[in-house]
Amino acid sequence: MGNNKKLHILLAEDDTNLGFVVQDNLKAMGYEVTLCIDGEQALKTFVNNNFDACILDVMMPKKGGFEVAETIRDINPEIPIIFLTAKSLQPDKVRGFTIGADDYITKPFDFQEFVLRLEAVLRRSNLLSKEDEEEINSYIIGDYELDIKNQLLKHKNSERSLTKKETKILSYLCKHKNDIAPREMILKNIWGNDDYFSGRSMDVFISKLRKYLSDDKKITITNIHGVGFKLEVEN
Repeated sequence: MGNNKKLHILLAEDDTNLGFVVQDNLKAMGYEVTLCIDGEQALKTFVNNNFDACILDVMMPKKGGFEVAETIRDINPEIPIIFLTAKSLQPDKVRGFTIGADDYITKPFDFQEFVLRLEAVLRRSNLLSKEDEEEINSYIIGDYELDIKNQLLKHKNSERSLTKKETKILSYLCKHKNDIAPREMILKNIWGNDDYFSGRSMDVFISKLRKYLSDDKKITITNIHGVGFKLEVEN
C-alpha cells in the first residue's frame, strides 16, 4: 500500500487467535488496526475514534456484529463494513446486506482473498485509489538498484538477471525495508502456502539474495527467528 494516509480499521473478532493474525498481517501491509474482542467494546471504540472501515465478526459476546453494525450505520451511514461469519446461512447474509454490509467473508478464509476483497471495498469507497496500488518499478538498496519489471539487480556497471521468485522476494523485503517482513506473509504471498518445504525453499532464496548483495557492506538481511526477515540498509 502506498497510502500516505494510514487507513484506520476497526476489527471486532472474539476469536483472539484469528484477530491477532489478521491484525498483524494488515499492520504489515501498512494499515492501522484496532482489535476489539466483543461487540460492546467495538462500539465504544468506534464512538471514541475515527475509523475508515470496520470488519465485524457476526457472532460475538455482549453484542453481535449485526447489532454493532446497525448502531455504526446510524452514526456513519457511509463507512465500509465487512462481516466475518462462520455461518454461510442465507438469512444471515440477507440481514447483513440489509444493514448495508459492503462484503461478507465466510471463515475460514484465505488471507490473500480477504485482502483483495477488503481492498476492493476500500476502492469502491474511494479510500484506496488506483495510484496507491501502482506497482513500483524499481527500488534502490544501498549501491544496488532492483529493476522489478526487467528482473535485474544492477550494481555500479554490472547487472545480474534474477528469477521471478528472487525478484518477488527482494521487492517484498524492499517494501518493508528496515522493518520486519513476516515470514508467513512472504510465504503466502510468494509460495501461496507456508508449509515446511516452502519455508526451507525460502531460506535458500534468502541466502542467495544475501550473496547477490554482498558487495555492499551496508546491507544486511537479518533472520528474526520464527518471525521473519529484515532488510536493513545503513545510511
